[in-house]
Amino acid sequence: MVATGAGGSGLAVQWLLKRNCSITPQELGVVYASLCALSCLIAGFFFWQGAPYVAAFAGIELAAVGLAMLIFARHAGDRETLTLVDDSLLVERCIASRTECTLMVAQWLRVEPAAGQGSLIQLSGSGRTLHVGRFVRPEWRAAFAQELRQALRQAPVRRDPENDSN
Repeated sequence: MVATGAGGSGLAVQWLLKRNCSITPQELGVVYASLCALSCLIAGFFFWQGAPYVAAFAGIELAAVGLAMLIFARHAGDRETLTLVDDSLLVERCIASRTECTLMVAQWLRVEPAAGQGSLIQLSGSGRTLHVGRFVRPEWRAAFAQELRQALRQAPVRRDPENDSN
């Protein structure tokens, strides 16, 4: 959780929930390139020794490993960002190359488990339902939901300008 000033509008609280990856996509590319170089060197040696099928097998193997690494790298940056500013909660979900942003009114928002203990956290309000917490360990989701509920309770109440008697 990060608390920051949000321009002139007061305090913002932000939760960044992201996939726990030990290697970045750029580092993965370097590893794959070195794997390709080493495999080509070994395949070239065996090709030179009269075993051309080793080169074909190495090519198929490198293509399969490259595809697996590409799928992994595509999802390495997946994240969910929840930002509470004044009376609004902005939920931004980035999965692969797709980003979804949803703005919800804090005072009308319900935070509850989607199914049971350890399940995803369901945010519902204003006729919309979102599931968050994919990148939070199941045993920590209840504590995260409690922290989110507490922050939402402390958010200022949205006033209806039509009913204000100022």
